[in-house]
Amino acid sequence: QVYLEESGGGLVQAGGSLRLSCTATGRTFDRYVLGWFRQAPGKGREFVATTTANGDNTYYSDSVKGRFTSLRENAKNMAYLQMNNLKPEDTAIYFCATSNWVERQPNLYGSWGQGTQVTVSS
Repeated sequence: QVYLEESGGGLVQAGGSLRLSCTATGRTFDRYVLGWFRQAPGKGREFVATTTANGDNTYYSDSVKGRFTSLRENAKNMAYLQMNNLKPEDTAIYFCATSNWVERQPNLYGSWGQGTQVTVSS
């Protein structure tokens, strides 16, 4: 079982940057795919990025490609989402989650953090 906790959210102006962290507890973090999702008010959970267990490959949604970077440090049980050139439409609660598969559907991810709020002002 892996437990996850996100941090690093906040309020930023459009064009700014934030770095989210995902802290994992449990000794099996490096066996799982690590995904990032977000949920804006009144909307469903949206795929942002997913990184393979060994960190070698990451896949991004078209809406964040070129602006966001997902990284993981398995030795530290940590993952990060570097977000640059933020836009107001990036405003959402951001979640990290683990899965056995490299997929974009949130229902295929089993362990979730509680989320961290990111607000981008125009």
